[in-house]
Amino acid sequence: MKYTLHKSGTRGYYDHGWLKTKHTFSFASYHNPQRIRFGLLRVLNDDIVEAGEGFGTHPHDNMEIVSIPISGALEHKDSMGHVEVIRPGEVQCMSAGSGITHSEYNHSEDEPVNFLQIWVFPKEKNIKPRYDQKYFDPEERKNRIQTVVSPDGIEGALWINQDAVFSLTEIEKGKEVSYETKFPGNGIYVFLIEGRMQIGDTELEARDGIGVESGNKIILRAEEYSYAVIIEIPMR
Repeated sequence: MKYTLHKSGTRGYYDHGWLKTKHTFSFASYHNPQRIRFGLLRVLNDDIVEAGEGFGTHPHDNMEIVSIPISGALEHKDSMGHVEVIRPGEVQCMSAGSGITHSEYNHSEDEPVNFLQIWVFPKEKNIKPRYDQKYFDPEERKNRIQTVVSPDGIEGALWINQDAVFSLTEIEKGKEVSYETKFPGNGIYVFLIEGRMQIGDTELEARDGIGVESGNKIILRAEEYSYAVIIEIPMR
């Protein structure tokens, strides 16, 4: 298997006052020619937005955007008429398609919000824009894989316009789970939100990421309680 390790401390980091953001891949003013993307996974941003602040209305097109709150609450408004709040336990998936505008603000006036925003290149361009969000019970990912985004709605997952699968897992210390790809030729990218785990001979600490470009199965072993997002992604 070919592994690509992205340690937490090597990500692009910017402190804008109202926003503290870390970029696994090149984004905005952070450019690293060795980190443009992993297959069709283009953006993995780890954002902390201060109370009452946020991203004003801005456009997107032809991108699949998945948001995963870690703490706090994120308010979303878009040109399709959605006004929603997403909280930990929920996942948001948006197909920008032929074009949308939206805004994202911290819903709280007192506490920061921390969330992952992940962009994936679409399978088909210029589709009708689409938005959805859903709560996924954390008990359903304890020491097992919980599918939250997929192209065919596996196990009630949110739909995505790509042969990509997003899963969450929470693993107790000393236990392990395995993940097998659903689509031939796909790679796997694991982002460790919390904890410490072993994948093959590689140890991951909190906010590390690792891409696995070959092989269709990985085993995640928790050295301590660990919470991770697993992204199965086409490599080309």
